[in-house]
Amino acid sequence: MVFWGSQTLSVAGDSFALIAVPLLVLHVTGSVAQMGLLTGLASAASVAAGVFAGVLADRLDRRRLLIWCDLARMALYGIVPVAWAFGPKIWLLYVVLPAAEAIGMVFQVTYVTVVRNLVEPSRITEANGRLGATSAAAGIGGPLLAGVVAGWAGPTAAIAVNAASFGISALGVVMIRFGRQPSAGVRQEGEAPDGQEHQEARGPWREILAGARFLWRQPVLRALTVLLSFFIFLTLGLTDVLIYHLKHDLGQPDGAVGAVLAVAGLGTVAGSLLVGPVRRRLGFGASWIGAIAVAGLAVVGLGTSGGVPAVAAAAAVYLGCVSVAGIASMSLRQQVTPDHLLGRVTSAFWTIHFSLGPAGAAVLTWGAQRHGVAAVCLLAGAACLLIALAAFFTPIRQPNPELSGAAG
Repeated sequence: MVFWGSQTLSVAGDSFALIAVPLLVLHVTGSVAQMGLLTGLASAASVAAGVFAGVLADRLDRRRLLIWCDLARMALYGIVPVAWAFGPKIWLLYVVLPAAEAIGMVFQVTYVTVVRNLVEPSRITEANGRLGATSAAAGIGGPLLAGVVAGWAGPTAAIAVNAASFGISALGVVMIRFGRQPSAGVRQEGEAPDGQEHQEARGPWREILAGARFLWRQPVLRALTVLLSFFIFLTLGLTDVLIYHLKHDLGQPDGAVGAVLAVAGLGTVAGSLLVGPVRRRLGFGASWIGAIAVAGLAVVGLGTSGGVPAVAAAAAVYLGCVSVAGIASMSLRQQVTPDHLLGRVTSAFWTIHFSLGPAGAAVLTWGAQRHGVAAVCLLAGAACLLIALAAFFTPIRQPNPELSGAAG
C-alpha cells in the first residue's frame, strides 16, 4: 500500500514535467523544432539506458537503487526552477531531461523486479493491475492539474512539483522492505542455476544478453515476445491516427480531441482493474488471446466510426484490452523468471518489444494519410486478430503456464 501510494503520486508528478518542459521551451524560443529535438534526445537516452538497466537491477541492491534513482531525479528537476530564477537557461534542459529520462528507465526496470517481492505470487497480477490503474488515472488528472499550476505560477513551479514527487517516491521506498525470492517457474534444461549464472554470464555483453537468452529459451515467453513485437508494430501509431481521424475526417476541435483521449484513458484504468479477476476466472491464455482479439475489433471500429462518441468508445475498449494483455504478460514474466535475471529479462523484453514500434508508427500514419484511416484500421485490426489466432497454437493458450511448466 505504501509503495502503491507513493508511486501513484510520483506518476502524477511526472505529468507536471510532461507539460511544463515543453512550455518552458516554447516560452523562451517559440520553436517547435527545439521541443522535438529535446524530446528526441531524451527518448534516445532512455533507450540507451534500457540496455544496461537490467544488469544494474540484477547486480545492485534494488531498494537502494530505487531510492538513489528518485533522489537523483529530484535533484535534476530541482535545479531547473532554481536556475530559472536567475534567467532562462535552455541549455540546462538539454542536460537535465536526457539524464532524468535515462535514470527513469533504470527506475522502471527495477520497479518491475520488486513488485513480486511485495505481494503473494497469486496476487502479482492484481498488484500490477492496481498500480497500472492508478498510474493511468494520475496520467489523466496530472496534466490538467499541471496546466493549472503552470498557468497560475509558471512552468518552473510545475517542475518543482515534479521534483518534490520524486522525494515522496524515495520516502515511500525507504519505508518498505523487500527481499529477493525464487521464481515460481520451472528451470529449463540448459538454464544456469542461481549459483552458476554469474560464471556463465561473465562479461558485460554476456550479462546484457542473458535476459534475451532466457526469453528465447522459455516457450511461452518467446511466443509472447514475438507476437507482442508485431502487435506494437501495428498499433504504436494509433494515437496519431486517432487524432488525425478526429481532426481531418470528422472536423473536430482540439477540445474534442482532449475529451476523446481522456475517455480512452478511462479504458486503461478499467482494464487495469479488471485484469486480476479476468485472469483468475478465465486463465492466462483465454485472457491474453481474448484481449488481443477484442483490441483488434476495436481498432476496426476506430477507423469506421463516424461520430465522436463511437470513436471514444472504441478507443476506450482498445486501451482497456491492451492493459489486460500487457499486465497479464508482465505478471507472467515476473512469476516465471528467476529473481537474479528479472531485471535483464525485463530490459531485454522492452528493447525487443519496442524495436519495431517506430517503423510501424511511421507506416501506419503514412498509410492513414495516403489511403485513409478506415483502410489502415481495417488492415491493422485484421492483423491483430491474426496475432490472437496464432497465439492459440502456442503455449500462450495454457490457462496457468506459470504452474504447468509451459513457461519452461
